[in-house]
Amino acid sequence: MDMIHVRAVCPPDLTERTMALLSAEPCVLNLLLHGGSVRNPDGDAVECDVLTGAANEVLRGLRDLGLERRGSIILAPVDVAFSQRAAKAGAEELGARARAPVWEQVEARIRAEGSYPPSFYLFLVIAGIIGAVGIITNSQILIVAAMVVGPEYGAITSVALGIDEHSRPRVRQGLMALLVGFLLAVVATFLFSLLVRGFGLQPKAFELGLRPVSNLINTPNFFSAVVAVLAGIVGIVSLTEARTSALLGVFISVTTIPAGADIGVSCAFASWDEAWGSLLQLLLNIVVLIVVGTGTLKCQRALWRRVSERRHERAVRRTA
Repeated sequence: MDMIHVRAVCPPDLTERTMALLSAEPCVLNLLLHGGSVRNPDGDAVECDVLTGAANEVLRGLRDLGLERRGSIILAPVDVAFSQRAAKAGAEELGARARAPVWEQVEARIRAEGSYPPSFYLFLVIAGIIGAVGIITNSQILIVAAMVVGPEYGAITSVALGIDEHSRPRVRQGLMALLVGFLLAVVATFLFSLLVRGFGLQPKAFELGLRPVSNLINTPNFFSAVVAVLAGIVGIVSLTEARTSALLGVFISVTTIPAGADIGVSCAFASWDEAWGSLLQLLLNIVVLIVVGTGTLKCQRALWRRVSERRHERAVRRTA
């Protein structure tokens, strides 16, 4: 039984309509009203628990009333709840919608990852250097570590959300962060690799051209596209359902940071064909992840919207 706690600040002239909206929804429980108890902004405090399957409709109704503009709406997760009434309401009213994502929470998670403080670029640089060490030493473990450290997937999903919402500033900021971040990572790995080459620190196998890890990275093909498509789907679905373990799997399955690192390493060792292949691999993965992420978001919204509409149609037939 999943639910969220909603706390809203309601202007007095909207309190009656807000309470009527919440009272009419059978999936709203524990409804409380504290009249005139809120300051900055002044108003009434309204609190309730909402089963997540009905949360999108409830929140849409509150926003349509103007609470978002004239007051505020705050969401908080409910970790544990004991309520037979809630369980009954969920079984009778929601059905398949009981596990529907709350889109406000999903978008908040994506927006949180779509911020670009200095640490975003620092992590990209560090991940790139770790990837460079993995490439030079033919260590697949270090390549995986670089994938986990890299924060670029947050920017990619932010761009996908921006496209889905037709938000040009979000798309522009995300693409610029990816461009600047990967440029910094490539430059850092290039300088690091020059240092390794200058002091002759590269392993003998790498010097002789035995580079199995690098060859996997700088050879984009059909399978690279398949993995990127599947990772894009899993990444968005795991974000909507808050499945962190699945999201971690996405981090270690797409060749973005390793490709950026291989560009720097290959340029430092004058392996221009490998550098070009890694650039194509990087662009392929980023483009596919953005396109597939946007499509998955749109499909999920449409699917759950249709399920919600069918529930509404059944409710209207019952009351007719």
